Amino acid sequence: MGTWDSGPFDNDTAADWCGELDDASPDDRPTLIRVTLTRAADEDDYLDSSDACEAIAAAAIVAAQLPGGQPITSTYAPDFLLDGGSLHLPEDLAALAVDAIDRIMAGDSEWLDLWQDAAGTHADAAFDNIRSIRAVLAQPRNGGQITDTPPPLF
Repeated sequence: MGTWDSGPFDNDTAADWCGELDDASPDDRPTLIRVTLTRAADEDDYLDSSDACEAIAAAAIVAAQLPGGQPITSTYAPDFLLDGGSLHLPEDLAALAVDAIDRIMAGDSEWLDLWQDAAGTHADAAFDNIRSIRAVLAQPRNGGQITDTPPPLF
């Protein structure tokens, strides 16, 4: 995995996935996000880092579309978002993104293992980024809670 920083788009896999999302038709983008999040959330075996990196990018995009979400500014994010575009996403994608993040951080995850092995400032920043994305995704909406208290990261 070519990783140059700790953000959700700061690796080759996420940047390539963002290119695919950018190239997809606007009507197909929500489906691509759903498939990506589902692949990570539903993995019962060891979660491959590539699937995790794509799911983290997808979760960051979903979070950015919600109130309180961080605007996407990474040059590796999809161009249509950097150009001021947006997505009309089904509300249930926030909960699915939480499930994907929880799966990535639950152990038996190559992404988690790699960042734990890296340790130090960049690893702390990667974990902080995940916590921040998850916090936005898990905020109560429409009077209901999407998810409960986050589990420990490890």
